[in-house]
Amino acid sequence: MDTLNPVERPRLVLVLGGARSGKSTFAERLAVQSGRQVAYIATATASDEDMRDRIARHQAARSATWQTIEEPLHLAAAVERAAKLADVLILDCMTVWLSNWLFSQDQSEHMEDDTISAQHYAGALHEIDALLGAVAALEAGKTLVVVTNEVGLGIVPAYALGRVYRDILGLINQRIAAVSSRVYLMVAGLGVDIKRLHEHAEL
Repeated sequence: MDTLNPVERPRLVLVLGGARSGKSTFAERLAVQSGRQVAYIATATASDEDMRDRIARHQAARSATWQTIEEPLHLAAAVERAAKLADVLILDCMTVWLSNWLFSQDQSEHMEDDTISAQHYAGALHEIDALLGAVAALEAGKTLVVVTNEVGLGIVPAYALGRVYRDILGLINQRIAAVSSRVYLMVAGLGVDIKRLHEHAEL
């Protein structure tokens, strides 16, 4: 497993995979192995009993010494705040953040309208650009580990909001992966550095 040792510039690591693939556990293990101070940016909100149980399990698994910032929407500001508290930041997760963001938009019920869909694409990606800008502006040696889902490997969603969600998350993952130093794909609890494989791929 790669470590998160300090480097000359801020570092971005992406951890993605399917449900129950071990994404959060892997990201947390990277943070622990770094031996540095850790801040955890949690995007989930306790909207129902199942989510409350999930949040409680995640909280119980984390070190009591970690700082936790609960922020369902404003990622760039959360990263800036977390960087004042720790050197390794975990953002868990982009999947939940996108759900929060889409449902915070006044026009989300009009997803059948192509113009409205385009506005959602642009708005969400603008938020991601702001997040990446905040990472680039961090002090040297800071690391952000972003956890996200790969949701594009199944069937095409039957409803418009599901299709827009899938497509936007795919674009978000691509945008973050493009500027990440490491991109780990989780399969059955095992992390494969697909960016390193990509860089060494030959025909």
